[in-house]
Amino acid sequence: MKKMEEAKNKIIVVDDHSLFRRGLKGLLNAAGSCTVVGEAADGEEFLALLDSCDGEIVLLDIDMPKMNGIEAAAAALERRPDLKIITLSMHGEDEYYFKMVSQGVKGFLLKNSEIDEVLAAISTVAKGGSYFSQELLQNLVGSFKTSRIVETDRDGETLSEREREILLLICQGLSNHEIADKLFISKRTVDKHRANILDKTGCRNTANLVVYAIKNSLVEI
Repeated sequence: MKKMEEAKNKIIVVDDHSLFRRGLKGLLNAAGSCTVVGEAADGEEFLALLDSCDGEIVLLDIDMPKMNGIEAAAAALERRPDLKIITLSMHGEDEYYFKMVSQGVKGFLLKNSEIDEVLAAISTVAKGGSYFSQELLQNLVGSFKTSRIVETDRDGETLSEREREILLLICQGLSNHEIADKLFISKRTVDKHRANILDKTGCRNTANLVVYAIKNSLVEI
């Protein structure tokens, strides 16, 4: 039994709505794969419990009194870079996603997500991945509709001008065929560029590419 406990993901829940916080805590504890080891009603409370709490994954609300999620994430990761933070978001908070990613947040979930998706996000992040709910990913892709490519690559292998152009179109949700039509090149050429982009960035799919593009300021909203 002790061995099973040690295998559980240790969670901290930070949200200013007590009913939501307690409800989520109950669902996570009942799931079997998680145990909630700490909870807080705002960013200040969250930071205060960090030194005495061994939580590894944080479910963090954005809009809170005293200290919001953006400030709390930055301060927490400065003190504990090993923390894996998943942001809890409401509709219409798209403007905060990019700030949160730049702070080092590993995932985003809508607050009305089903518990199965919350558990999937926790599992993905615990293994070192990033998780965006599909609905939020679509919102992010929509934000890229008015984006442009920035002039420099700030991390990893340098992408060519054509690769950055194709990366932006991928982030906008275009298929390889649509990109080929838009750029007047063959789909085979797009396939090759996409493979090169994935290889250079270390990404596995479109969701990872969106995160990479934001983190490394390859596009500007």
